[in-house]
Amino acid sequence: MVHNFYRQTGGEDVVFNAEKALLQDRGDTVIEYIRNNNEIHGTGKKIASAATALWSQETYLSLKDIIRATQPDVAHFHNTFLLISPSAYFACQHAGVPVVQTLHNFRLICPGALLLRDGKICEDCLGSKLPWRGAWHACWRDSRSQSAIVVAMLGFHNTIGTWQGKVDRYIALNEFSRQKFIAGGLPAEKIVVKPNFIPMPVRNNQSKGSYALFVGRLSREKGLDILLEAWQTLPEIPLKIVGDGPLHKFAKAILDDRKASQIQMTGNLASEAVFVAIQNAKFIVMPSRCYENFPMVILEAFSNGIPVIVPNEGSLASLVENGRTGLHFCIGDARDLAEKVSWAWGHPKEMERMGQAAFEEYLQKYTPEKNYQLLIDIYQQAISASHKVGNE
Repeated sequence: MVHNFYRQTGGEDVVFNAEKALLQDRGDTVIEYIRNNNEIHGTGKKIASAATALWSQETYLSLKDIIRATQPDVAHFHNTFLLISPSAYFACQHAGVPVVQTLHNFRLICPGALLLRDGKICEDCLGSKLPWRGAWHACWRDSRSQSAIVVAMLGFHNTIGTWQGKVDRYIALNEFSRQKFIAGGLPAEKIVVKPNFIPMPVRNNQSKGSYALFVGRLSREKGLDILLEAWQTLPEIPLKIVGDGPLHKFAKAILDDRKASQIQMTGNLASEAVFVAIQNAKFIVMPSRCYENFPMVILEAFSNGIPVIVPNEGSLASLVENGRTGLHFCIGDARDLAEKVSWAWGHPKEMERMGQAAFEEYLQKYTPEKNYQLLIDIYQQAISASHKVGNE
């Protein structure tokens, strides 16, 4: 298993650790190759990391040594950006090891990784071998120079056919994302859908829910401003906001100015405390502007029988069925969000029914047992595909 950790822990890191444990708990041997972007300090290392993003000779040689020593059946990648780089695929292929890549975000088809620009869905680079607009619009880290690093990496590996020829199977987290990756140029026959998973929780059946809940990064792409605007007309509905991010001070200033006592900001919480907050919520609100992919909070909600309110476009709309496991609102529309929240608060029996359907959805699709079988099947597909290519 290969993973490049980000500077700030995120959902990809959680999934990497969960899938590693899933395999180990069932007796599979897991060899790790990991890097962390916290290794990048100082101007010199930042310049070096730009070249590394295109091709890391260190990764290439290290992985060849690891493969020679351990003889793995398959290599499963989660993230290679910045320090590992796509050179890792070449090391695996040269050693005859099949490659699987989970598509946690849209970076292979979008320099900004979110298909979002200026707070709106953006697909300007979709299908472009050299997505130069991503550099012009400074789509990564609001920097043209840093965005150019990603554009160069994508353009180089598109040109030499890395994404098409060096990966045996891609894992998309839902069908909506799969279709976007196909539109972006990844080979359709290599992309399979496997969702994330979480273990069965100890459900709290005592609480009927005493508040609406937002869990996530306090940022524009997550729709925090939409959430706060919607709650201007919902003074009677308690809201708990869990998380931190660049809009924390903005949000706190607004709430202090309004004297909005029904809204509580907790900041970041330990994972156990977040889970308790979810268990005691009446419903979850996810007002994201971006497509998202597969936020773990949806699984945490479903596994506890909690319905979720999401935008009517993108991956979230495909994961939450309107009227059955939650509600949809018009993406970016604070007024419509407020109407859906008000309806949800005023119809507890209907929301309890949706919560039960959400729990059944979890049992059908998102348990460790089901995920393990899907994962092993994907590995077998990659092994068969790799052997077929090798024999040709």
